[in-house]
Amino acid sequence: MEIPSVERLTSARIPTVDGEFSLSLYENSKDDKDHLALVCGDVADGEDVLVRVHSECFTGDVLGSLRCDCGEQLDASMRRIAKNGRGILLYLRQEGRGIGLLSKLRAYNLQDDGYDTVEANRILGHGADERDYAIAARILDDLGVSSARLLTNNPQKIESLAEHGVEITERISLEPHVNRHNAEYLRTKVNRMRHILDLGPANGHAQGNAHGTSLRDLKQRIDRYFAERGQPFVTLTYAQSLDGSIASKSGTPLPISSEQALRFTHQLRALHDGILVGIGTVLADDPRLTVRHNDGTHPVPIVLDSSLRFPSDAQLLAGDGPDPLIVTSPNADPDRKERLEAHGGTVIELSCGPEGGICVKTLLRTLGERDFSSVMVEGGTSILTSFLRRQCAQRVIVTVAPMFVGGTAALSSLAPEEQDTHARSDFPRLDNIQQRWYGEDLVLEGDPVWPVASE
Repeated sequence: MEIPSVERLTSARIPTVDGEFSLSLYENSKDDKDHLALVCGDVADGEDVLVRVHSECFTGDVLGSLRCDCGEQLDASMRRIAKNGRGILLYLRQEGRGIGLLSKLRAYNLQDDGYDTVEANRILGHGADERDYAIAARILDDLGVSSARLLTNNPQKIESLAEHGVEITERISLEPHVNRHNAEYLRTKVNRMRHILDLGPANGHAQGNAHGTSLRDLKQRIDRYFAERGQPFVTLTYAQSLDGSIASKSGTPLPISSEQALRFTHQLRALHDGILVGIGTVLADDPRLTVRHNDGTHPVPIVLDSSLRFPSDAQLLAGDGPDPLIVTSPNADPDRKERLEAHGGTVIELSCGPEGGICVKTLLRTLGERDFSSVMVEGGTSILTSFLRRQCAQRVIVTVAPMFVGGTAALSSLAPEEQDTHARSDFPRLDNIQQRWYGEDLVLEGDPVWPVASE
């Protein structure tokens, strides 16, 4: 295979609403097209550069067509690269997955007649995807990129770039918004072209690829985080009503999540080594904390109980899951500790934090030493609030059910106590947000962004 050569003809400063880029135009020895590179920040060291390799889509990029997710991916990639402060967006002139605008428009007409995007291409004498990434690899080489974190949902793109010498250290997904115009197109990309997309449910019913890809991505993040830090990756997750309640005022158990959302929650449980709650949850709900709505390994229950109020007849001690790890303070009653251990529990003593509860950071170090690579924190209020206050979560997943309860709030105040007035920037928020429906429930997940402490 002939290796194409590329030459950078010129570059210009391009300010955008997302940030400032440098736009370079390349010619090459393979085709008569001009390909473009948008560069943000300093990428000279070439390592782990955030990269999007985007193929031209006039209808999506320029017209905002709802038939595809191309324009949305272009916009999202520019935002993420600009926010990262360093990265590259390659704009390849490969309209219509390489078949050109004329054939693409003819394929659209065939799709309106009932053919999917792959069938339409083949009827016209084209392959499902005729794009080539050799030129992209040469441009990245010219820009000094030795390894890339690639913004893509397309495994073929990763494989092709790797074949041409680009090391891909991470795949970062670009989740689309599904609408009635692009739903079938996106499903075809998943089912026939191996694209990794979390399409969520359609018309209240989960699609075939509803949660698998996001769980695989989360597992990769967990493994990488534990390998680098030696402490467990923390996923903070809970279900709430529209008014932010996680339980009724009476303290009785309250089913909030739909059956579809529960299946997703139990898949999350199976993904994690441990599942953590406070003693209040154990006393109020007597939970099992096992994986029941789908197949999978039960996580180890971890209960924070500084006063050692854990009941010896709790389901966690009598159930079919792993024996619980009960975390208490050094001054806990030794007789109660002995009784709980006789019933199968493991009791460990850790120092308390400034507010009297178990010190979260000490807890995570201890769990890392016990080889917990991941912990799913499910509540209740004081536990969720404590992990957020101490900035000890790497992923947050919240299920919102369409009901009003007026009960126990999910969180206590996170407002900085030393300030009289507050701005949005004073509070934790989510970035890289994904949203999808499970039955009637909306599931929001994202990466927590912590407020910057005042100097």
